[in-house]
Formats: sequence, C-alpha cells, structure tokens
Amino acid sequence: MPSTTEIEVPRGLKGVVVTDTELSDVRGLEGFYHYRQYSAIELAEERTLEDVWHLMLLGDLPDASRRAAFLARTAPLRRLPDVLRPLLPALAAGTVHGGPLAALGAALSIAAADRGIRPLFDTGSDRRVEDALFAAALVPTVLTALHRLQQGQQPVEPRDDLGHAANYLYMLTGEEPEPAKARAIEQYLISTVDHGFNASTFTVRVIASTGADLVACLVGGLGALSGPLHGGAPSRALDTLDAIGTPERIDGWIRERVLAGDRIMGFGHAVYRTEDPRSRMLRGIAESIGGELVDLAVQVEVQVEAILAELKPGRELHTNVEFYAGVVMHLCGLPREMFTPTFAAARAIGWSANILEQAADPKIIRPAARYTGPVAPQPLPTA
Repeated sequence: MPSTTEIEVPRGLKGVVVTDTELSDVRGLEGFYHYRQYSAIELAEERTLEDVWHLMLLGDLPDASRRAAFLARTAPLRRLPDVLRPLLPALAAGTVHGGPLAALGAALSIAAADRGIRPLFDTGSDRRVEDALFAAALVPTVLTALHRLQQGQQPVEPRDDLGHAANYLYMLTGEEPEPAKARAIEQYLISTVDHGFNASTFTVRVIASTGADLVACLVGGLGALSGPLHGGAPSRALDTLDAIGTPERIDGWIRERVLAGDRIMGFGHAVYRTEDPRSRMLRGIAESIGGELVDLAVQVEVQVEAILAELKPGRELHTNVEFYAGVVMHLCGLPREMFTPTFAAARAIGWSANILEQAADPKIIRPAARYTGPVAPQPLPTA
C-alpha cells in the first residue's frame, strides 16, 4: 500500500506543477508563451538573440550599451578551447552516424574539465553565471566544427563582428550568411530558447537539483533532446513533406497513416490546444522566403488539420514548432542532420537559465514510483 505522503498524479506528470519559476510559462489554452514578463514571439520579432540570452540569464533586457558589453563578454567564449582542437576529429569520426549532437556532450565535458567547472553545490552564483555563459557560447562552435569534420572539412573560427546566430551559419558554411537568412535563423533560435517544463528542461533541473556541475546538467538535456518525440521532430516533419511530394497526394497519404494509427510528425502538442504561436511565426518567415516547398507545406497544414478534425473529432491538433522549423532551416541552407543540433544551440541558453534557477533551491527532486511487480517479499529460489 502507498504511504500517506504519496500523491497519485497523471501519467507523464501531465499538468502537475512541480516548482516555481520566474523564467517562462506556456499558456496552452491561449496559444501564448513568454520569457520572464515578455511575449516570446514579440522578442523573436523585435529583439536579438543576445538580448534574449541576457534576459534569461541576467534577468532583464539590455539597452544598446549593455548589449554591446554583453557581446564583448560572450564573443571570446565562442572560441574552441585549445584542449578540444586535437580531440574533435576523433569525436567526429567516432559519432559520424549519430551526427554532431552525439559528440557534443563529450566535447562539452572535456571543455568543462579543462576550464575547471565544479559542481553547482560548490560554486557561488557569480561563477555559475560565468560557467553558463561559457557553455552556451561554446555549443554552436562545437556543433559546427563537428559537422564540418564529419563532412571532411576543417572547422571555421567564429568572428567577433557577427552575432550568435549569424556566427552559427558562418561557422557551418564558411560563408557570411545573407542577412535575411541569418535573421530567420535568429528568430527560430529565439523562439525555441525555452518552453516551460518540457522533457529536456525538466531533465536538466533534476540533475541540477543534485548539485552536479553545469555541463553535466546540459549533457543530460542533450540526451533528452535527442529523442524523436522531443528535439528530433523537425527533420522527420520535413521527411513527411518529401514523402507526400505533390499537393494531389496529400489527402490519400495522410488518411492512410492516420487510419493506421501513425503519428503525423509536426502536428499536435502536449500543451497547446490552439495553434502553436511558434508555428505561426515560422510560417510567416517561410512565406517571406517563398518557394515550392513553402507552398506545399501550407497546403499540407490546411489539409492535415481538416483530416485530423474529421477522423479525430474533439481533439485540437494543429501544427507545432517542428513543422515549419524544418522548412525554415532547410530554406536557410541547414542540412537535415543539423536540425536537432540547431535546436540544441537555442535550448542551451534556456537550459542554462533553468540550471541557475534550480541551483538556488537546495531541495533535491526525488519523486516516487508505484511498484507493480510481484508481491514482495518472496522466498529466494534454490541456487
């Protein structure tokens, strides 16, 4: 029998509030989410990624002079530590089938050891912030270096005159990106910095509650993000568009899979019961770039929602962020294997903020589970 202190909760902790946070919230019935007190979509439309990074980690939006100071503070942190340079080729070669995300955790752990990053339990708040800035700044550089090495190319050094998003594209391709594409990726990154207590964010907070070091928390988040039901969906949503191919195939292709009980990647969300505001914003970005892929995506969205409403009445199933994220990243020249790593580059900022917030709470996260195995104790069988 359960003890009197145990509380029955829904599967997957759905709807269960586990802590307080000042960082963000998702209001699923309204189709609205925010970072601190500001609309995340308005931030994506009007501010830079560095502004949002400053907001999440330091607590407020900077003015022009403080933005410049923040850029000067974070730019040197993007450079690859000397200890990593000779090791990255082996990491890239050893994880070629898993893509750069598979090797990112190992690279970050090496960089953390070289930097002397200590457990959160043993560090003060100022050092935690510095470690958080270091880790989040380094993620795009490591990801792009690993990708290029896996493609038989040499890593590209970051430039101090480019912002975080533009640098990411520059280090990936070796060419200065078109301003419109750099801005599109920046808006995508801003829109995915944080999103409530999703699986990866909850994971980093659980690890942070143990007092582990900041990078250990981030590595745990990477593990959660690698799953196709969380961070791995953008490429699979684009695979769906490829499989459909032409507008006249939409109806038959989708109906067959819905009736078979298959999940349509890019549709439905655990929290939203309205259109995902991130999807709406990214659709607008995609339409501003235009092309046959965008036209097909819009038609697929309309028809899939109609088919889902017909075959699954009573359920609100709309496009989520992954559907148009894949389209936008493809239009901006990102290869499919870099979709989830790009998501990770954004989330590293949000995860870091959550780690810092959790580190200020000394209570370890330790839920209970309901045992459903054979009745215990049983006599041991004869050896």
